[in-house]
Amino acid sequence: MSDGEGAQGATAGPASSPQGQPAVRTVFFGSGSFAVPILDALLAMPGVRVEAVVSAPDRPVGRKAIPTPTPVAARAGELDLPLLQPARVRGADSVAALQAMAPDLAILADYGQLIPRVLIDLPPRGFLNLHPSALPRHRGAAPIPATILAGDTDSAVTLIVVTEGMDAGPIVAVERLEVRPDDTAPVLEERAAATAARLLTRALPEWLAGRLPARPQPDEGVTLTRPLRREDGLLDPNRSAVELERQIRAYQPWPGSFIQNEKTGEERLIVWKAHVAPSQPGDRVGGFGPPSIPFAASSEAPFLGTADGRLVLERVQRAGGREMGAEEYLRGHPDLIR
Repeated sequence: MSDGEGAQGATAGPASSPQGQPAVRTVFFGSGSFAVPILDALLAMPGVRVEAVVSAPDRPVGRKAIPTPTPVAARAGELDLPLLQPARVRGADSVAALQAMAPDLAILADYGQLIPRVLIDLPPRGFLNLHPSALPRHRGAAPIPATILAGDTDSAVTLIVVTEGMDAGPIVAVERLEVRPDDTAPVLEERAAATAARLLTRALPEWLAGRLPARPQPDEGVTLTRPLRREDGLLDPNRSAVELERQIRAYQPWPGSFIQNEKTGEERLIVWKAHVAPSQPGDRVGGFGPPSIPFAASSEAPFLGTADGRLVLERVQRAGGREMGAEEYLRGHPDLIR
């Protein structure tokens, strides 16, 4: 639905709270997969009525550029919830449509646009955001990849009050989240989403009852993340193997991680799984191993030499090809072995 078009469908939730008070009329802002379990948790809460869902516009996907709804928009469609998909949420038509709804409360998760002050101030019961990091660490657009890249061993989901600053609002509630050594971004996001749904279910009734005050974020420990770009996926052998292995897990499914050097030419070799091993004498930064030739006669695993350690390749994929074991790929490309 384009900016300015009206919402369609039926609202979801009770008409009144269990205590006989009118239900809290709520608008949900979300786009990505992280937000879907949060929307479901909100819909299941007594005393809350979802009046509309606001999500990003449909995006072209695949080689045929088929318009595809966001995960949240798709979920709203399944539930026949009123849906707005403005290209710019701060546009006059979008603001007018939301003002006409006069919501009591707004909840945001993984939406993708900054909320203007006119909408922040709209709901009298507050505008809250669920962010998958231990704020103020990893504010911004890519907190889950940043958590894995940094080697964090634990994280959190943080419920904050929305302000005009990037994820800088006062903290309402926090729930800790374990980060496992083999977590990929999709796996950690799924666990973070479940944590966020639990946090909202626990904290929102206390917030609405006025029993959960917000506290300012500390000034210390602030880090910022930015939207990921395709070129971020390059595996730079001048970094350590530990850093590159984290990158492989952090940048799934997009932008992915790939090797491209003088031996692969213009071809990108996408790496889906790898592990770290110590460097050995004769290893060369940016060189493929093992050094023994022919590769088929070697018992060593294929690796990329880095500034510190070997990045041992496990699962790879040629651009446009199928995913396969690294041994299978390199046996078919013996020229890569120095």
